Amino acid sequence: MAPRIASEIFSCSIQTFHRRRAGFSSPEVMEWNAAGPVGEELQVPDKDAKAMVGTEDTPGSKASPNPQKLRPSVFHSIKFFVLCHSLLQLAQLMISGYLKSSISTVEKRFGLSSQTSGLLAAFNEVGNTALIVFVSYFGSRVHRPRLIGCGAILVTLAGILMTVPHFISEPYRYDRTSPDMPQDFEASLCLPSTKALASASSNSSCSSYTEARHLAVVGIMFTAQTLLGVGGVPIQPFGISYIDDFSHNSNSPLYLGILFAVTMMGPGMAYGLGSLMLRLYVDIDRMPEGGINLTSKDPRWVGAWWLGFLISAGAVALAAIPYFFFPKEMPKEKQELRFRRKGLAVSDPPVSKGEDSSSEQSPADSPEKKDNLAQIAPDLTVIQFIKVFPRVLLRTLRHPIFLLVVLSQVCMSSMAAGMATFLPKFLERQFSVTASYANLLIGCLTIPLAIVGIVVGGILVKRLRLGPVHCGTLCLLSALCCLVLSTPLFFMGCSSHQIAGISHQPGAQPGLELFPGCMESCSCPSDDFNPVCDSSSRVEYITPCHAGCRSRVVQEAPDKSQVFYTNCSCVAGGGPVPAGSCDSACGHLVLPFMILVSLGAALASVTHTPSFMLILRGVKKEDKTLAVGIQFMLMRVLAWMPSPVIHGSAIDTTCVYWAHSCGRQAVCRYYDHDLLRNRFIGLQFFFKTGSLACFALILAILRQQDKEERTKATIPNPGLQQQLLASEAKKEPEESRV
Repeated sequence: MAPRIASEIFSCSIQTFHRRRAGFSSPEVMEWNAAGPVGEELQVPDKDAKAMVGTEDTPGSKASPNPQKLRPSVFHSIKFFVLCHSLLQLAQLMISGYLKSSISTVEKRFGLSSQTSGLLAAFNEVGNTALIVFVSYFGSRVHRPRLIGCGAILVTLAGILMTVPHFISEPYRYDRTSPDMPQDFEASLCLPSTKALASASSNSSCSSYTEARHLAVVGIMFTAQTLLGVGGVPIQPFGISYIDDFSHNSNSPLYLGILFAVTMMGPGMAYGLGSLMLRLYVDIDRMPEGGINLTSKDPRWVGAWWLGFLISAGAVALAAIPYFFFPKEMPKEKQELRFRRKGLAVSDPPVSKGEDSSSEQSPADSPEKKDNLAQIAPDLTVIQFIKVFPRVLLRTLRHPIFLLVVLSQVCMSSMAAGMATFLPKFLERQFSVTASYANLLIGCLTIPLAIVGIVVGGILVKRLRLGPVHCGTLCLLSALCCLVLSTPLFFMGCSSHQIAGISHQPGAQPGLELFPGCMESCSCPSDDFNPVCDSSSRVEYITPCHAGCRSRVVQEAPDKSQVFYTNCSCVAGGGPVPAGSCDSACGHLVLPFMILVSLGAALASVTHTPSFMLILRGVKKEDKTLAVGIQFMLMRVLAWMPSPVIHGSAIDTTCVYWAHSCGRQAVCRYYDHDLLRNRFIGLQFFFKTGSLACFALILAILRQQDKEERTKATIPNPGLQQQLLASEAKKEPEESRV
């Protein structure tokens, strides 16, 4: 997620920078034009005069009012706006990324496949992408702070809407239960046939109402995710442009840097919040009287996923309040006036004849500005905006460097989107860790190292002053190292343990045939799930009934209680066997695995800034703003929207045992671990290889262009040689006088 956030902030800052250079709807340019030629007195626009120089008495006016009333409001301070916007974007990205931290929990709670949960995560991008185009059209025509506040309120409502499925659903029952929770264990034991049939008939809850409620729950979550994306549309672009418009020129990069640094902590805080919330039981607000006999390591455990949305929505709501008090336009910082007077009096360079003649040319007559959508957009109607857009879009897409850089970033973003969505679930299944611990690892390792990678890439470009060829080389080397670090991940894992009646390891005895006929007298329900593990043979049974267990023992402890099943006819010695799945044999590899994943994320993030530089230095000057916007749109449409669905579909193909609810396929209970690892890491490897190939082509094209430029420079030009000789002859008398 970190590269995506960086690209959004970079895109918005580039757009505001070029919009300000273009001279439209910018208070700075309005003041510059009002100042007139060099040497004339600086004029301040009437609408800002009272705000800037309110303490001065005008001729014929009344006496100055009370100085306390002239004290500027805190809502007229751009520094306070930067603080508020940093907190708002932090909260907004925390609520946007929270679903990814609890994706496996939502799947278990509502019986969703990975493909469906991936589509649910992608719907956040659908709402955002559908409306983000209009941001470039409206620009500063609207009251930006109020629109940001309205967007934040919509995000708050969407976050609250995401919690509605929890409150309208029945309490979570982790096996085939009756309403009397203390008697739950009887449904999973080996019972006589008549008693089992009676229990099954009493627990049958499939009805049209149940299915309608399930569809309503899923529809509510998809609607909430769409509104979450729509509400986030005005927050980042309008906030950055507002800061850029009313801050001092030298302070604007500092403010945007502070905004960027605070915002980047949002995804990490989302995973941290998920780690805390998933330690709590899902029905913490309606716990049964007898309590529960589950631990967070039990595969049936469902954490309080909904509580994180409430906390995040509350944070967004609090951060949205100040935006309804900020003005539509605020005065520039006072330092701006002092700096501008000094610059106008001393620092302005003389205007050459060529520049003077070019400045007299009308912007409408300039051929380069006819297609400059970034400059003419504020003066166009919606119909004209739509007509001009395709022409500039096609011209930009014809640029080979731009197209290859966008494709490389689409590959990197696809890799990041899939990993951000399903890496917690992968760690849970592959290494038998809890959802809370998986989120903690991602929030403390992967996200911070990705941020470090972005910062390192920017520092290298700035300090070494890298040109296009060297930027391409840096991107290629980083992508290559990232690909090399991904190779060991294919081998860091272990095969699935044996599951009775489902999987059979080569050379091992099938679980149900250890004792033939051991469960003939049991009538085990087919849709029940209450796994137990025979640690001596490392065989897992779907329920105690499938292990032939006829009784249960609870060992009470001060911190937690442990459940054991005894009198198991399919287990050597009759048990006891503990409740829960068998632990993974390679759980000790989770930390080395995460270190390699985090280092790969850091190396992939190093390419972020250099690849942006390739776009800004490769396209025409008048198309830079639109090029960054097109790149941002393509990354959303081609990467962040389809990638979670692609990864979810690939994960579903590795399932070996599906749960069924009312005749429909629900959540996957067991995966083939080798297949899961190869396909999940294989998708990551595929996208990294695609990015590497794009960067290799970019470097080859840049070197060819550089070679052609050097060849042209070495060709002698007689006219140029005569000009050089004439200039040297003029310099000789000056040197002799010195």
